[in-house]
Amino acid sequence: MTRVAAIDTNVVAAGLMTARQDSPTARILDGMLTAAFPFALSEALLAEYREVLNRPALCKRHGLSSDEIDSLLATLAEHAIVLEPVKGSAAPDSGDQHLWDLLASHGDLCLVTGDRVLLESRNAPAPLLAPATFAAELFGCG
Repeated sequence: MTRVAAIDTNVVAAGLMTARQDSPTARILDGMLTAAFPFALSEALLAEYREVLNRPALCKRHGLSSDEIDSLLATLAEHAIVLEPVKGSAAPDSGDQHLWDLLASHGDLCLVTGDRVLLESRNAPAPLLAPATFAAELFGCG
């Protein structure tokens, strides 16, 4: 059975910016866009995707216009399982509380993140996976 994943913003952004289409982050983002695996979003996480991907420095790197970003996010939202977060335990970084709350909302979730602070957390409400680990589980790659 495939896990339902919450994909951290850093994974989505890295998937857009990598030049390697076979990289774990690119494969995960492509999988989200094609509904290749179940993933969950909350309104807060989708808003964070939008805010981060529209940052001028990132726009220079990924080359997408605001309209193209909105189209990408609409596709992600269309394929996602949209969940209403519940108050979870305290996240190791208060800026990531929305992720901890999302993870607390459903028992089958895991978080895919490249954030070392989160990955090293001992009080995570769900399994935490690095992009390479998750991609290897899904696609048999590293």
